[in-house]
Amino acid sequence: MSSDFPVHPFAKAALNYGVPPADGIRPYQYTNADPITGERRKNYTHEPKEVIIENLRGKEHLASLDTTGFQYFKHPSKHTSFANDEEIVREYYPETIELIKKYTGASRVVIFDHTVRRRRLGKVVDEPGARQPVNGVHVDQSGKAAVARVHRHLPAEDVPQLLQKRFQIINLWRPISHPADDWPLTLCDYRSVNPEKDVFSVAFIYPDREGETLGMKYNPNHKWKYVSGLTPEEFVLIKCSDSIDDGSVAVFTPHTAFEDLNTPAGSPPRESIEIRTLVFYD
Repeated sequence: MSSDFPVHPFAKAALNYGVPPADGIRPYQYTNADPITGERRKNYTHEPKEVIIENLRGKEHLASLDTTGFQYFKHPSKHTSFANDEEIVREYYPETIELIKKYTGASRVVIFDHTVRRRRLGKVVDEPGARQPVNGVHVDQSGKAAVARVHRHLPAEDVPQLLQKRFQIINLWRPISHPADDWPLTLCDYRSVNPEKDVFSVAFIYPDREGETLGMKYNPNHKWKYVSGLTPEEFVLIKCSDSIDDGSVAVFTPHTAFEDLNTPAGSPPRESIEIRTLVFYD
């Protein structure tokens, strides 16, 4: 059940699209946030672009992992406290693995990390203990980074065989505590994306290694979707990468949090958890 507020068929919002640096310089972003500003050092910028976002509440079936790149489900979590990382790993990880297997048909699912976000007024973007919604269009992993994740998180002897078959990175995103009326998540229908022109690779620089994400340039053809008032009993699977890249299925899903002007006054700040997984098929 969604929140009890009126369902608006569309939302209008300014989404922050990426602008890569000039002269072909490789875009980069550091993972460590500045302790004062909460910002991560990077050499590319963002520009706000106004878009119309379709509300799929009541039409959730129109989205699927292989067409749009994301899919909504209703399945309450057994674990509900999300009080600390140890509890989440012990109690929420196992049920997440089973959920993803159930709804994708995967034979093996490996969780490699998670993020709990609790929006707090006046907090900076990535203050410890108060990770804030990401207000910028992005894809969590590039195809290159997805392969690197397999090497990083799976036993070396398993990797060659796993890479011969289909594998994906899929995130499971769920509101916690209350419906996500405030700063909800919007996702871009992959069928409206031009993968050759709209995306650019961003080096994601950790203290000890380098990953790679995708930034998104503005394209007026993009079709944005969300489900208003997503509840803790619901979740969305977000495909970040797919080893099938022949045009037959969605390969990735651009997404971002956004300020929904339809959000009723007094709605509690958004709280959510995102689990990131490697998904393998026989």
